[in-house]
Amino acid sequence: MSLWRDRNLHIVFAVTLMAVLGVSSVAPALPRIGDVFGVSPARTGLVITVFTLPGVLLTPVLGVLADRIGRRRVIVPSLWLFAIAGVACAAAPGFWQLLVLRFLQGVGAASLGALNLAVLGDLYEGRDRGAAMGMNMSVLSVGTAAYPGIGGALAELGWRWPFLLAVVAVPVALSVQCCLRNPEPSSGQTLRDYLGSVARRVWRPPVGASFTVSLITFILLYGAVLTWFPLLLDRRLGLSPGMIGLYLTGSSAATGLWSMVSGRLAARVGERRLIAVTFVLQAIALALITVLHHPLALVIPVALYGSSMGLGMPSLMTILAGLAPAEHRGAFLALNGTVLRLGQTLGPVLAGMVFAWRGLEAPFALGAVLAGLTLLVVIPFVPARAQSNQD
Repeated sequence: MSLWRDRNLHIVFAVTLMAVLGVSSVAPALPRIGDVFGVSPARTGLVITVFTLPGVLLTPVLGVLADRIGRRRVIVPSLWLFAIAGVACAAAPGFWQLLVLRFLQGVGAASLGALNLAVLGDLYEGRDRGAAMGMNMSVLSVGTAAYPGIGGALAELGWRWPFLLAVVAVPVALSVQCCLRNPEPSSGQTLRDYLGSVARRVWRPPVGASFTVSLITFILLYGAVLTWFPLLLDRRLGLSPGMIGLYLTGSSAATGLWSMVSGRLAARVGERRLIAVTFVLQAIALALITVLHHPLALVIPVALYGSSMGLGMPSLMTILAGLAPAEHRGAFLALNGTVLRLGQTLGPVLAGMVFAWRGLEAPFALGAVLAGLTLLVVIPFVPARAQSNQD
């Protein structure tokens, strides 16, 4: 309960909510964007892809900067760019102009999803760190639960309206600048020694396995769930953007509920077991989407998928935060952020390719197979439990 009263934690929560705003609020509007500009579903997915693409290259650079010059000096300008470019998307006169502005907004978002976790790793240790990660995931889920509903409702008024939500990043930037009191990293290492230390840690097998889990998790989430599931609901069932948003909201609500207790569960059974449960549930959920055709029946895989994320993702982030010391944590989690962005970028593209090859349900069938392979091949190499400190 004392963690909930920490103002620093509240500010991190606000940054977390901005980190997921750029996709969750826009996803329900994708079918309408495609209709307005007359582009195919595969090209419509570029609205997500160009937003996540900058993070693939920029997130490691921004993580290094955050370790060298401080977290706030990177987070605050990022939030301002996110807000300005996001609002400008609402005024885009054409599809290609929208993609350019989304790319710029993605530059602003590139560091947010990694440095919020780095700040949590700086602020807390041991069980408090695991609890804070679970709380952060819960808050993230509140955002991903609320944003599709809000975005879907706004998309009923017109495709431009969901992009205006980015203006909320302005007060968040001011809060980080004026009120965040986190222990900034300090190190006497030269840049060359610093980069060498980071590289040596990254090449350890448990780190590679953890990064691989992150990559596959976000390929599935952004390819099958956030991009292709709305398109499936539109094409198979003819649902409105508002109804599509409700499905995504339900999934995120399940994530939020389970993430609240994930820290306590991990303390009992270990983080790796919870991550394994994540991929079992995801394989089942994605397979069910291919065979269930009634709107009410689809609630089952939606709830299963959301629950899987709530159980596994806080555990994975806790493991990653413990695999590096504070002076390397920004770069380390930024590298994971790059892996996440790569998954976010590849997911819609791969789903579009599989759709073009085998049809509407193929991305979900392939996703189920990929989740099963990850469970069998990758997860055994993930650390069984998170570490509190690194020497």
